Amino acid sequence: MAYELLKKHKSFDGETIFCEHESASTKTKMKFSAFLPKDLKEIKNAIIWLSGLTCNEENFITKSGVQRCLADSDTMIICPDTSPRGLSLPKESESYDFGTGAGFYVNATTEGYKGHYKMYDYISKDLINILRNDFGVSSFSITGHSMGGHGALILGLREKGTFKTISAFSPIVNPVVSPWGQKALKGYLGPDTDTWKQYDACELVGSGNTSNSKILIDQGLDDEFYEKELLTQNFEKICKSSSQSLLVNYREGYDHSYYFISSFIKNHIDYHLENFN
Repeated sequence: MAYELLKKHKSFDGETIFCEHESASTKTKMKFSAFLPKDLKEIKNAIIWLSGLTCNEENFITKSGVQRCLADSDTMIICPDTSPRGLSLPKESESYDFGTGAGFYVNATTEGYKGHYKMYDYISKDLINILRNDFGVSSFSITGHSMGGHGALILGLREKGTFKTISAFSPIVNPVVSPWGQKALKGYLGPDTDTWKQYDACELVGSGNTSNSKILIDQGLDDEFYEKELLTQNFEKICKSSSQSLLVNYREGYDHSYYFISSFIKNHIDYHLENFN
């Protein structure tokens, strides 16, 4: 077994587990949580959930209510941490939107960060290998929130041979022009903005990196980050011009919080489950 079980809780006749393992990509210990449905021998599929800024492996699995949605399925969900931790790198812990808890799901190339902040490889290689080798999973989908929605989009688009479907809540869709994205991408990749485009969902779709399946997005209209940071309509425009199938549900009165996520998580889980079958 490639991971250490730290704790587990019975949940909807299955198990919610919290684990730690050594990552080849980040060269650190990394943590993840997961929900395993009750018939552990019949798990065939996995949904990867990527969390947003300041979150860790516990936020989603604790707050979303996702266990109820998967209790009678043959599909697990796994929730990795959002960055390496405890490295004491320059500026790593100075702000909430860069460094610790803010890995942005890229492979860093800047000094200090390039040795450890390899979150793209961590998800696409380390986590996928654990799911295949330790849980026996053969099919994968990906989803996430905010920074994690950005991660789900770029990983799903670039690794479409791995991920059957993509969805996101309140994703950062165009980080090359978003203040959050510009800060993170410059810090992890340096000042050459051409290198940023490989981690921008709008740029990826515009250059032909499309998904074979419809992409599902939910966006709250009372989200305080919607207009400045998330830029959902930029993604709608590029998907339309590139013939990428997309459904965006704009939700009146909903904000950026887990109250929003828990309200519509079943829709997203059902979407992924339907496409596994």
